[in-house]
Amino acid sequence: WRGWDVDAITYNDDVMTGIMTLLYDIAQNKPQYTWLHPDLRHKTQQALNRAIDVTLKCQIVVNGQKTAWCQQHDHKTFKPIQARSYEHPSITSSESTSVVRFLMGLSDPGPEITDAIESAITWFRHSAIHGIRIKQVPIDPVRFKNHTAAHDRIVVQDPKAPPIWARFYDLQTGQPFFSNRGGKKVLTLSEVLLERRTGYGWYTGSPAHLLANTYPAWKARKKK
Repeated sequence: WRGWDVDAITYNDDVMTGIMTLLYDIAQNKPQYTWLHPDLRHKTQQALNRAIDVTLKCQIVVNGQKTAWCQQHDHKTFKPIQARSYEHPSITSSESTSVVRFLMGLSDPGPEITDAIESAITWFRHSAIHGIRIKQVPIDPVRFKNHTAAHDRIVVQDPKAPPIWARFYDLQTGQPFFSNRGGKKVLTLSEVLLERRTGYGWYTGSPAHLLANTYPAWKARKKK
């Protein structure tokens, strides 16, 4: 299923994972969906199966190793593609967290799903950034088209900071990168102009809970 900004398989804003979760709840005969006609329930299961298959095909492979997912993937090739000018083809941490969390919620996952999860977990561990945190600094408010910036965001060195992940990772080098609206890639948050620096989520801590809690719980369930 596609988002509003590009005709592609869309994991941004939980488009794919949100719909798959709905279909899975229907397939699991959750109480709030028992009223659905069996024919419709069968169709939702078929759609869910196709969506899971597509998601597995979208997992990005770098040097023969499965990693994670992009925000958007091509309908036919399943390759990562660009959406808005500052959303380049890349490996994305936040959307991939949602994908893995969904896959972990499936009952009795087969070897292919299990491998996809384990590969993504390995990527999350390798791509974690340590020793920095993002600090909000008050500024005189600046009004932009879509938001008002009352705080700037800066990177601060902090050896005690919890792990953090960049939003985008380069498909070839695996290095974090950022971008301005014009589409020019930059390597530091400070190089992003104020409008995008304050109006977009360039870092996330969401994989931390996945690694520390969701993944161990999933492993424990699989052993039973």
